[in-house]
Amino acid sequence: MRPSSKGVMMMEAEATLHGWVVIDKPLGVTSNRAVQQVRRCTGGKVGHAGTLDPLATGVLPVALGEATKTAQYATRGHKRYRFAIRWGEARSTDDAESEVVAESSARPDRDAIEAALPLFVGTVLQRPPAYSALKIAGRRAYALARGNRPPTLPPRPVEILELQLIALRDRDHAEFAALVGKGTYIRALARDLASALGTLGHVTELRRLSVGRFTERQAISLDSIASLRHSLAGSGYVLPIETALDGIPAMVLTAEEAARLRHGQQVAPRDPTELARLDRLEDGAIVVTRDDQGLVGLARIDNGSLRPVRIINR
Repeated sequence: MRPSSKGVMMMEAEATLHGWVVIDKPLGVTSNRAVQQVRRCTGGKVGHAGTLDPLATGVLPVALGEATKTAQYATRGHKRYRFAIRWGEARSTDDAESEVVAESSARPDRDAIEAALPLFVGTVLQRPPAYSALKIAGRRAYALARGNRPPTLPPRPVEILELQLIALRDRDHAEFAALVGKGTYIRALARDLASALGTLGHVTELRRLSVGRFTERQAISLDSIASLRHSLAGSGYVLPIETALDGIPAMVLTAEEAARLRHGQQVAPRDPTELARLDRLEDGAIVVTRDDQGLVGLARIDNGSLRPVRIINR
């Protein structure tokens, strides 16, 4: 007996994955290509949090199904990297993917490097690379650069929480570890550190170890995703949607309040504890809402009540 079209739709909906999977992105693969491969394996809606350059490897959090509604919040988490700098060469992209545009014979020693690192810890001004995805008058900076019109992007404040020298591999290469905030470019950090040391430099290796709560210990290769396919749900690699929402205040609603929020209505919690928590938060702040069944969605505080922003349907 053939199932009805309605039955087929119900089975497809039940099979849809909702959550996060951490991809260990391989060298030479773009973030978009990695997402497309995951989409072919899962068949559902897929997105990613925090683009990695083709040169970079490591943690690429990929959102599945309803988790795509939380992707913008995943990028707020701090990111940990290991990277290598090649001294004495500047390249147009600030990494090994392009041609050499300038050279220097100067090479820093360990003492000089260690002395310069504190200059780059804290909130610092950083000029993004010309080859970046930032938009200028509606066009991506990298598109302008490829058209022989490389833009000079204005410096902007970024947060660098940790920066350590790990090893001096040889006269030309040094390895570092860094913990940075949103919008920090490791390529720009390498370029600026080299400049502070009186030389030139570019990134030759870059590996992302974590994004917020997403770490390389949770990661799975693209080949493994392809081999698991329909058994991915039971593999242990699919993380809850809430993984991306770490650090965002949470509020608990009654079943009635949650239903109203899901229908697009503003809600003022009646529970005294939740109401007191709401009063301590600023107007316009984003909160995670839950009921006794789990995650309801994201809401914005608006004049003492909650206005729905993203509702999770599953």
